[in-house]
Amino acid sequence: MTQTAQLVSEAGVAAVARRAREASRVLATLSAEARNEALLAAAEAIAESKERILAANALDCRAAESAVAAGKMSAPMLARLRVNERGVAQMAAQVRGVAGLPDPLGRRLAATELDHGLVLYKESCPLGVVGIVFESRPEVVPQVASLALKSGNALLLKGGSEAAHSNEALVSIWRDALGRCPGLAQVSVNLLQTRAHVLELLALERDVDLIIPRGSRELVEFVAKNSRIPVLGHGEGICHVYVDRAADLQKACGVTYDAKVQYPAVCNAAETLLVDEAIAAAFLPEMVAKLKQGGVEIRGCPRTIALVPDAGIALATEEDWSTEYSDLILSVKIVSGLDAAIEHINRYGSRHTESIVTEDAEAAARFMTEVDAAGVFQNASTRFADGYRYGFGAELGISNSKLHARGPMGLEGLTTYKFKLFGNGHTVAEYAKGEKKFTHRPLQ
Repeated sequence: MTQTAQLVSEAGVAAVARRAREASRVLATLSAEARNEALLAAAEAIAESKERILAANALDCRAAESAVAAGKMSAPMLARLRVNERGVAQMAAQVRGVAGLPDPLGRRLAATELDHGLVLYKESCPLGVVGIVFESRPEVVPQVASLALKSGNALLLKGGSEAAHSNEALVSIWRDALGRCPGLAQVSVNLLQTRAHVLELLALERDVDLIIPRGSRELVEFVAKNSRIPVLGHGEGICHVYVDRAADLQKACGVTYDAKVQYPAVCNAAETLLVDEAIAAAFLPEMVAKLKQGGVEIRGCPRTIALVPDAGIALATEEDWSTEYSDLILSVKIVSGLDAAIEHINRYGSRHTESIVTEDAEAAARFMTEVDAAGVFQNASTRFADGYRYGFGAELGISNSKLHARGPMGLEGLTTYKFKLFGNGHTVAEYAKGEKKFTHRPLQ
């Protein structure tokens, strides 16, 4: 057991959550300058601790390689686990990016004069304490820690056992950086590592305001079913690229290849390619050949197999259309047109990210209106669905939900709001009796 997890076990998750709640109240009072200085200190600490992070990750990867060889872990999970020098530099850069974002706290969202001398303000504020349960990817630690600190929230983190050494190193580095910043409590970031800790976490509805599970559908469903705390799931990504009859085929080829091959082990990679029957013969043979060169296994509908008979395409099953491969596997289906593509996506998609390749503005507009997903793109790879690429600095995850936050979840997803009412001895009785009347005048 790692040092940080040992401290949690000794104190108990409930006690750690209570200390995190106290820390969150302090964080909410800190100035934007103090929070940004702490973020820059943490970014510098990550950059300076590159060798420590890589050494810890190497321990995790050696164990994971053995697990993959034994069939106990998937190759995509190992790919998500692995960190290199560039990855460490990106971690530090993302933290600096978050520091450079506008302050999300104390923003005046609305102002209304209820009556003369009675003014109501709606202002943004932190959620409080957030629990993150995630698998495999160590870069999640600095991403969520930076967003939480910037937005004045405390964290309870539970990473997968496969990344135990990496996560421990990153949390330790982060806490050390906070310890050098006045007014910041190290207990604002806490690491849990056992399944027993997760079960304890799920029962802490008085001290934890939100839980975000990042991982498999099974993980998200387990957390949602076993907690009364609000859950915002980072759901699976069954993303589609639809090549319309009005597509520029060169663009379609580039978008499709990037969406599948650039990094197949993540939730915003494409899992299904839909092709309009009007351009299938002109597009699919070349596209299939390029995908094959990229090492992609293709599972196609009967029409796809008939069109490219010598490509070694396996017959797609009903299960393939609703499968998140997270690997170099792509299902391909020829459809009768835009209506059929939209129907297929709304039936099998996970409401994550969908892309249409077309030069027809009307078709694109229909696709973007009628497809039910957090992200709908025209002539762009689904891989752009990412908090950093959206300019959020980093992300907590990508939400398929429609409540509170949707799509890549950045600072806004970690804030809520409160109403502040300023009066001058006003009482409701005066309005109930008709002695006074509300003006309800919006203020600038």
